[in-house]
Amino acid sequence: MKNAFFLSLIAAIVTLFGGCNTGNDMSCKDFITTDSIHLVKNGDVYRYIGTNMWYASVLGSTGEGGDRERLCKELDHLKEIGVTNLRILAGPDAGSDLANPAKPYLQIAPGVLNDTILQGLDFTIAELEKRGMDAVIYLNNAWDWSGGFGFYLKQCGYGNSPNANIDGGYAKYVDYCANFARDEKALSLYYSYIEQIVTRKNSITGRNYCDEPAIMAWQLCNEPRPFSPDNKEPFAKWIQKAALIIKSLDKNHLVSIGSEGYIGCEVDMDLCERVHALDCIDYITIHIWPVNWGWASRSNPDSGIINACYESGNYIDEHIALAKRLGKPLVIEEFGYSRKGNESGTEPTTESRDAFYRYIFGRIADSEYISGCNFWGWGGGGRPRDLVWQQGDDYLSDPPHEPQGWYSVFDTDTTTIKAIKEYTQILKSKR
Repeated sequence: MKNAFFLSLIAAIVTLFGGCNTGNDMSCKDFITTDSIHLVKNGDVYRYIGTNMWYASVLGSTGEGGDRERLCKELDHLKEIGVTNLRILAGPDAGSDLANPAKPYLQIAPGVLNDTILQGLDFTIAELEKRGMDAVIYLNNAWDWSGGFGFYLKQCGYGNSPNANIDGGYAKYVDYCANFARDEKALSLYYSYIEQIVTRKNSITGRNYCDEPAIMAWQLCNEPRPFSPDNKEPFAKWIQKAALIIKSLDKNHLVSIGSEGYIGCEVDMDLCERVHALDCIDYITIHIWPVNWGWASRSNPDSGIINACYESGNYIDEHIALAKRLGKPLVIEEFGYSRKGNESGTEPTTESRDAFYRYIFGRIADSEYISGCNFWGWGGGGRPRDLVWQQGDDYLSDPPHEPQGWYSVFDTDTTTIKAIKEYTQILKSKR
């Protein structure tokens, strides 16, 4: 692993001289950049409605869980309705024996990567490029449904991550995960892993990942948190070092944190501002989960839709103010709302979800400070077999630890898809 001084020096040189790493006749215009408060693509302001499709790399593989025909159909359908930005997981890490993690694993052991899934990521990137679509690829997870922090901590002697879904389990999980940002060995394993991914050569396009125009951004983690008020300093240092490593390896692509906003920073806007103000972080991210955060009743979210929109609006406004202070774009890269009665599957209707989606889409259309969003998430042609995911089941947007079909948008959700299509056209007209 390169030492910290060397990494910082390279990052400084990249910042000073700029330019592109264009080994395959690529040029700066082929990559999404920032222009103060905007994302820019092909010289134009880039505003979008995207989705989360964490499972794309597994679906794009030719091994267990792979279904390239389905992946291509999903991408075609998304493109048709105007969704051109996908937020995806590089691949699941080996998970806790106490959880129900996503499988198969990309990282089986430290530095031991499943090349079949990597070829699935290659395929996904290549297919996105064919369709003029873009990917945000997150490289880790704070939660154990894809291994996440727990994968690295388990390698360092902390054992399996506690099951957060049992009584008292969440507090134990938080205490466990707080070790990640302050354990140098765990961090070193993570830094080595992101080097392996970012420096990969695509087996299909023949380009290095740093030269792939379909990649919009690398993301440090899905929903990283300090997990302790005493952990803010190590947390901020980890974000800076990880981002600098990526910037030293790839000067073409944007880097973002994957943060939920200040709720993911121990409800501390000062910390949220500090980490997003870093020069090596290109844009601000927030997530919005009204039911999970108590803004609407879990047992009856339909009755809480007005308050959910009200509280979400306040949260958005606070982060728009942050975007103005920092002069950086803002992306609402995760948000979701359940079906009628908080039921799962394809049958319950989606009136409240549609209302919430329309509210978020409308906020994006009305504010130049919000560049886009990624709703959670696309289930498309997949169908849940049961509430609990098992290997061999269809991949949906709902991770294995959540009821299957809870937040997924299926290809039969006509009213939700209608809202998506309407607002993709509105955003297109505003570019």
